[in-house]
Amino acid sequence: QVQLVESGGGLVQAGGSLRLSCAASARTSSVYRMGWFRQSPGKEREFVASITWSSGATYYAESLKGRFTVSRDNAKNTVYLQMNSLKPEDTAVYYCAGQNSASFSYGNQNYYYHWGQGTQVTVSS
Repeated sequence: QVQLVESGGGLVQAGGSLRLSCAASARTSSVYRMGWFRQSPGKEREFVASITWSSGATYYAESLKGRFTVSRDNAKNTVYLQMNSLKPEDTAVYYCAGQNSASFSYGNQNYYYHWGQGTQVTVSS
């Protein structure tokens, strides 16, 4: 069973930056891709970004390109989400998730089997 633990959330002023981390337990060989999702109050959870463990191929939500960067450290079994130029509308609980197959859509949360507990990001205006 893969366990995922997010960290790095917090309170930041608009225009600031945060880097989220997602540490995966050992035995991540079954996980093909890691994704970041977020959920704001009253809204559905939405895709943010994803990255594959092997090639490091990345995908982003179109609206977040240029501000958010996803990366991974295979040696540490850790995935990161660097968030720059943060806006109040980025306020949400951010989740990392693991997907087991390359056959699934990177942006569909229903195809992610492993989930972390989430970390709160609050951006003040």
